[in-house]
Amino acid sequence: MPDKTPLVVVGDALLDRDLCGSADRLAPDAPVPVVADCAERVRPGGAALAAYLAARDGRDVTLITGLGDDPAARELRRLLEPWLTLIPLPLSGTLPEKTRVLAHGRPVVRLDRGGGRARAATDEARAALRAAHAVLVSDYGRGTADALREELTEHPPLVWDPHPRGGVPVPGTRLATPAEKEAHGFAPGDGRPDGTLRAAAHIAADLVRDWRVAAVAVTLGARGALLSYGEHPLLVPAPAAHPGDTCGAGDRFAATAAGLLADGTLVGEAVEGAVGAASAFVAAGGAGALPRADSRPRPAPRPDTDDPHALAARVRAQHGTVVAAGGCFDLLHAGHVGLLQAARRLGDCLVVCVNSDASVRRRKGEGRPVNPLADRIRVLRALACVDAVAVFDEDTPERLLGDLRPDVWVKGGDYAGADLPEAALLEEWGGQAVLLPYLDGRSSTALMARAAEGVR
Repeated sequence: MPDKTPLVVVGDALLDRDLCGSADRLAPDAPVPVVADCAERVRPGGAALAAYLAARDGRDVTLITGLGDDPAARELRRLLEPWLTLIPLPLSGTLPEKTRVLAHGRPVVRLDRGGGRARAATDEARAALRAAHAVLVSDYGRGTADALREELTEHPPLVWDPHPRGGVPVPGTRLATPAEKEAHGFAPGDGRPDGTLRAAAHIAADLVRDWRVAAVAVTLGARGALLSYGEHPLLVPAPAAHPGDTCGAGDRFAATAAGLLADGTLVGEAVEGAVGAASAFVAAGGAGALPRADSRPRPAPRPDTDDPHALAARVRAQHGTVVAAGGCFDLLHAGHVGLLQAARRLGDCLVVCVNSDASVRRRKGEGRPVNPLADRIRVLRALACVDAVAVFDEDTPERLLGDLRPDVWVKGGDYAGADLPEAALLEEWGGQAVLLPYLDGRSSTALMARAAEGVR
């Protein structure tokens, strides 16, 4: 795997906490649910979440943020230090904490405390910015970006994720990524969103000019993102709409876009990749479903074994997330690659379960596969997103999945009424089966038909 460009994240860190339980009755003294048997999970929040996600992508990350010595700050340090380099700025007050109470996976109430703000820049932070190859600003309106605004103006970031309580992006920023409601709030006039693409397009164009940035991508939730360079916007639709927890999706979008731009990707391609990553993130359960940040040290960018069972056992022993994806992968095309890249972003390793030649023949008929098993394995292993390949000879991979016991099982398909026969099996060990769509119009069968038509 090629080395990934290091990333410096500048922004306001939070400590996020989820209290997850069940609610089966109302309190006797007020019409509010009683949430019982709560389990607590803590994780990085705000700019710390964006930095943590970038680090989980296998990237060297430095986080510049306001951080004191209160209990919440000490807890956040403990979560982050195995993953990235911290450069703290002096903080007035205590680190902001956001606690969600969830019943049956749905938020009931959120409790906020701690109003700390970054007071000033430090020489260490200025030096890190001057030496940075790529910068993401994750502004949560608590002073960090303001404290370093002069340095950021001299060295404009690749991505600026703004907040209504923070400042606007510095001129020269390559991509600003406000959410739809935030974009309307930054726009001149009453700023009330009406939900139309036309309004989002006009506001995005205005922000490009007003902020003097190269591009603005307005994130539209389940609809994807609208990218504007000042005129003729590009709508990048989400691969699918997911009803899951969207907490952290904006940080996933910004971290992915910044990483792709840092590695030399064009802005349009970076936004497309970020939309896909955010969609997959929500499908997998959002920030609340992330593996514990304190469960293991920073992983290697790529696991060092191709043995699928040994790989799964090692990742699981380190409290990582094992992802598996399945298919014939006969004529590998862009749809396959997009699906496998999205699958890899869901965890810490990706095992591809591929049908044997006999299995493909039974499923697809005589003449298939076009490429024999050894060739299909070689091509799959050459992909940077694939960590190991496992082969099954049956018509379906249940036996293999029972041995691997992945945390997430991914198949490609149409979301409309789609079902996964392996879903019940995954539930036996607490795994989750998900569908991710192929790119429209890409299939091995269609490729073969076009090739045959060309011969005729």
